[in-house]
Amino acid sequence: FDSIINAYLIQHCGLHPPSSQQVGLVVHSHCDFFGSVAFPTLVDLALRVNKLGKSSVTYEIAVFERGAEDVRAVGGFIHVFVNKDKNRPAADGMTGETRKGLEKLLVKETSRL
Repeated sequence: FDSIINAYLIQHCGLHPPSSQQVGLVVHSHCDFFGSVAFPTLVDLALRVNKLGKSSVTYEIAVFERGAEDVRAVGGFIHVFVNKDKNRPAADGMTGETRKGLEKLLVKETSRL
């Protein structure tokens, strides 16, 4: 799950791990399994933001077998964005660029994927 999240942060939120002043620490993750996907089947992933706080974000990721409509697994991930030098959230929270990118994935309803 971290690969789809980090790819989105890099491509749409201005994250550049070697030089960014803030990083996202994973403080929680989980996965609910509904069905298997056998190797070498390809999968499609769906990513959304369920909650966006001052310095934290709650993601939800769904795993689909390519070409199928039934979800095979749903995972959750919480990042807390902290200043890299102190590992503490900034007083003003995550950067504006990060927030703006994450707002594009924010859903208003609370139903699961």
